[in-house]
Amino acid sequence: MAQNIYDDPQFLAGYSRLPRQRHGLAGAPEWPALRAMLPDPAGQRVVDLGCGFGWFSRWAAAHGAARVLGLDLSERMLARARADTADAAVEYRLADLETIELPQASFDLAHSALAFHYVEDFARLARAVHRALAPGGRLVFSIEHPIYMAAADPQGWRDEDGRRTWPIGRYAIEGERRTEWFVPGVLKYHRTLATTLNTLIDAGFAIRRIVEFAPSAEQIARQPELAEELERPMLLLVSAQR
Repeated sequence: MAQNIYDDPQFLAGYSRLPRQRHGLAGAPEWPALRAMLPDPAGQRVVDLGCGFGWFSRWAAAHGAARVLGLDLSERMLARARADTADAAVEYRLADLETIELPQASFDLAHSALAFHYVEDFARLARAVHRALAPGGRLVFSIEHPIYMAAADPQGWRDEDGRRTWPIGRYAIEGERRTEWFVPGVLKYHRTLATTLNTLIDAGFAIRRIVEFAPSAEQIARQPELAEELERPMLLLVSAQR
């Protein structure tokens, strides 16, 4: 079973204050890039893997999805997602991505935002999602970039001039990474970029597009703190097709 850190009240309180949770998709700097990778959801059967508060699930339904199934391990996040969702096309269920089984060819689009790096057995999940997609179906997801995840302390350090240095330690050593993020001991799983993409290919997917997200000049002008994201990639966006 995956670590359910999101039901920890202290963690959830901090997480809920993030811009992407206060403002939804508009508060996620990578959303325009991820949106460009998505097919038109109109008429699509959509599964949102690690749906959290349901921001994407509601967006897909509002843009014409035939039905949306949001899955998450956190009861607290699902409770808020249900409270904030009035569209009958959206359903939320409790599910662990480590063990999930979905009906064969039951979806046209699988989406996941910043959830797969919490999954230890990514190969199993990739196969399960591949089976669940209809022929031609798409998987579009974001994860923490392997370069960002590899180091024991991804926040780096500042020198005497105030310039931050970003470590890329233990990149080739895959496996557990425990970090402090709102609470100690948050468990994630580092995989190299090659492992991530080859796992998808081995599951039967064709890679359609890769984005190592960096903010645009316009985004930095609005949010100067995003400038440090030009120093190293923090997020990896992937589009794959069954």
